Amino acid sequence: MEESNSSDVIIVGAGPGGLAASLLLAHSGLNVTILEKADAVGGRTRLIHKDGYTFDRGPTFFHFPEVCEEIFQAIGLDAHKELGLIPLDPSYRLIFGEGGSIDATSNLDLMTERIRELCGEKNAKGFEKYVLENREKLNRSRNCLNTPWTGFSNLISKRAFRVAKILKPWRSVASDLARIFPDKRMQLAMSFQTKYLGMSPFHAPSLFTILAYLEYEHGIFHAKGGLGSITQNMARIAEDLGVNIKLNSAVDEIIFDGKTAIGVISDNKKYLAKNTVINADFATAMTNLIPNEKRKKWSDKKINKKSYSCSTFMLYLGVDKLYDQPHHQIYASKDYEQNLKDVTEHRITWDDPSVYVQNACITDPSLAPKDHSTLYVLVPVPNTLKDLDWDKNKQKFRDLIIKQMEKLGFDNLESHIVSETILTPEDWNNSDIYRGAVFNLAHSLDQMLWKRPQNKFETFNNLYLVGGGTHPGSGLPTILESGRITGKLICANMGLNPDWNGVSNWFENVKKPKIARGV
Repeated sequence: MEESNSSDVIIVGAGPGGLAASLLLAHSGLNVTILEKADAVGGRTRLIHKDGYTFDRGPTFFHFPEVCEEIFQAIGLDAHKELGLIPLDPSYRLIFGEGGSIDATSNLDLMTERIRELCGEKNAKGFEKYVLENREKLNRSRNCLNTPWTGFSNLISKRAFRVAKILKPWRSVASDLARIFPDKRMQLAMSFQTKYLGMSPFHAPSLFTILAYLEYEHGIFHAKGGLGSITQNMARIAEDLGVNIKLNSAVDEIIFDGKTAIGVISDNKKYLAKNTVINADFATAMTNLIPNEKRKKWSDKKINKKSYSCSTFMLYLGVDKLYDQPHHQIYASKDYEQNLKDVTEHRITWDDPSVYVQNACITDPSLAPKDHSTLYVLVPVPNTLKDLDWDKNKQKFRDLIIKQMEKLGFDNLESHIVSETILTPEDWNNSDIYRGAVFNLAHSLDQMLWKRPQNKFETFNNLYLVGGGTHPGSGLPTILESGRITGKLICANMGLNPDWNGVSNWFENVKKPKIARGV
């Protein structure tokens, strides 16, 4: 078998987490190779090009840019300039099945006034309290999310005590918000963001009330050319720093010497490395790349028993007109709670499903031919744990969703569709996403912090993880954070203390962990 020159770091997958790690590692002077199975970078964030239209495959919301800004600052660049970030106002329009709508904005005074107009003084006061509480919650929880966890003993650390008072793990997002918002529409407006994690606000831990806060405090951004252009630009910068990105290079297995990862095999070729990073769907990667007998904590049986996020039903529509509607819109079902219950109990919602629509060309006409537009449509649906026979149901469900879009102002849409792609949970499952759970492992309390797969994979030496399936979790900001954590851990393993242009290159208030030196 042919053998490549040894690298300091091999990264399996060119998603945002792996690319973020590669930027920091290459800037620190390490030799980095990325092997990507697809013909383009991005993973779930890649762009789709069809019939002259450009769509984001997955994420469309870019919020809490602080992590991205700091990573780029560490390598001497400006994230907003390099990524073409465009602030959106309104951030999105939320339309309630119960009646009324609100245009969300990061102008907090204006947002407070809009809440007052929609549902009264008590809810406006509740929003002011919500902002203050979650500003403190973010400040206290920051060190829990941007540092590694190694086990239960971390719970008796100073950082854990600081956050415990405000985290209130016995509460869900929904119950926490019900304290301060009498109107259920406001509870919904501050909680639908748990869908970014693929979870119901009735099940998500109360920590995640910070998700909406991040939007209101920091705003929402579009990236010129689509959100998927972010990973394309990251890859461009990585290559400028010397990272070797090899596309169409599927990895078949991780190579071990005892319990130490020493590289990978791809296309019958060995790629040896001092450190190996897996940037892929966690459950899929474990079950495909590492023999089951080597994985006691994360065996196939244990992985199968874990809880996973919901999936999504997707429409990517090329349209021969431009609708004068906001960039982002969400329709929340009149019986939102029942809609969520259907998803968690593995039923298709046929009665008034909730729908998200991105109308990106209202901001970025480059995504479609002149006077045309792209519509990205997402409906939360169950993952593939139970068979819902999407081949049988998808056309009928598609027709229902097109009808639902009239509630968002997309009238007479059917007659304007000139390009169409449908993706179901089964399609996601068939593209190496375990159970079609596009938001990865669920973020329940028993699958967070040290109970989540760790950035330095616990079972082996010199093997690391990045992405939504590892700590700190899914969502683009946290995935980028996972890349930064892994980058710091590898630098420690290589005995490096690099100059990151004034940005901390280690973990604030956390003792540097003892990590075996690289081979």
